[in-house]
Order: sequence, then structure tokens, then C-alpha cells
Amino acid sequence: MPQGKASALTGILHQLCPRCRSGRIFRAPIYRGFPSMYERCPVCALKFQREAGYFLGAMYISYGVALVFILLMGAILWVATNWRIDKITIWAILLFLPLALPITLFARVLWIYLDQSVDPEK
Repeated sequence: MPQGKASALTGILHQLCPRCRSGRIFRAPIYRGFPSMYERCPVCALKFQREAGYFLGAMYISYGVALVFILLMGAILWVATNWRIDKITIWAILLFLPLALPITLFARVLWIYLDQSVDPEK
């Protein structure tokens, strides 16, 4: 069976370019230190950051995911323990902290894919 372009979901999970789905968006995987982004796709030269402030939308995605995670963890801790609300809040935030950077970077990938699907760069 011939190999075609990766699916959008595969591209997002592997942080691949939304146009060619071959080039990587980040120089190193998200879980290996603090990754830096390529300015352009190494394969098809798609510019990842179109303008100043481009990733503001990614910030909103990241904020929404963080809020849902912290509220969900708070609800789980509320049901599973007899702790006071202040202790639950602190622990929910502490449990979120290791995920903050990966969620922020995945939000950038999602934003790039969303933007490319709405307004593809030629």
C-alpha cells in the first residue's frame, strides 16, 4: 500500500507541518527539554508564525485546556478526599504544573492546524 500524507490527527500528535505533514514544527520533541520552533517547515517552507502576536489564539486554547484540567482534578479530589477546598485547589494546580509546557506547545500546534484549515497559505 503506498504511503500518503499523514492524517491531520497524526500530524498534530507528531507535531508535523499542516501543509506537507512531513516537516517537524519543533526542533526537538515536546518532552525533551524546552523545544524551539522552526520559523519555516524544513520540507515545504510553510511559515509557522504568520505575524506578530500570531500565537495569541494558542494562548486561549491552552488556557481553556488548563482550566478544564484543574477543575476536573479539583472535582476528582473533592469526591475522593475529605480535604478542604483550599487544599484541593492547591493540589489541583500542583498536579497541572508538569503538564503546563506540553499543553502550551500542543496548543500552538493546534492553532497552526486550525489557522491552516481556515486560511491556507499558498
